[in-house]
Parts: sequence; structure tokens; C-alpha cells
Amino acid sequence: MDALLAREYPHFEVVWFGHIGDGNLHINVLKPAELTVDEFRRACERVNQHVFALVRVFKGSMSAEHGVGLLKRDYLEVTRSPAEIALMHGIKQVFDPHGIMNPGKLLPKK
Repeated sequence: MDALLAREYPHFEVVWFGHIGDGNLHINVLKPAELTVDEFRRACERVNQHVFALVRVFKGSMSAEHGVGLLKRDYLEVTRSPAEIALMHGIKQVFDPHGIMNPGKLLPKK
């Protein structure tokens, strides 16, 4: 991952942090001052495909106890099977049958 990030983000500062007890690592790529937010997001989207491919190879996870979040929502299939995602949709349906709680924010669209 270090080599990938150094190659794809040569001028970006990358900060690693995480939970030592469970081996859960987080990558935080800091936005360079000279880039706009849109430019930075486009650069991140380009590299996300490579990062998530490595996550898949090493059977990692997209997220931990705090959920997937909007930035990773559409990549959930990298680490969860279609059956697991369907189960997640089913659980959400039980607790939110009218889709009024955080619509479009918890899970990728079916």
C-alpha cells in the first residue's frame, strides 16, 4: 500500500492510523493546499480503485465500527458479498420501511 500511495500520490501527505488491538488501519490522504476540493476528490477517486483492489486481495474491510460512509458506500462490494449486502438492505428495511432515515447514505443502491 505504501508503494502504491507513493506512486499515485507523490506530492500528497499520507497519514496512517488505526486500532492496534484489532489490526484495523486507516489511510488519511491530506489535501494539498494548491488543489481545489474537486481536484483532490478526482485524484482520490482515481486511486481508490487501486487501493480497494489491494483491500480485496488481502481480504480486508472497507470500514470498521463507524460504518462505511458516503465516500466508500459504492465500493462496499469489494469486501461484502451480494448476499451480505442484500442482508444489510433487509435489516435496514425492517427498521426503516419508508426509507426516511439517511436516504441513500447507508448502503449502495440495489
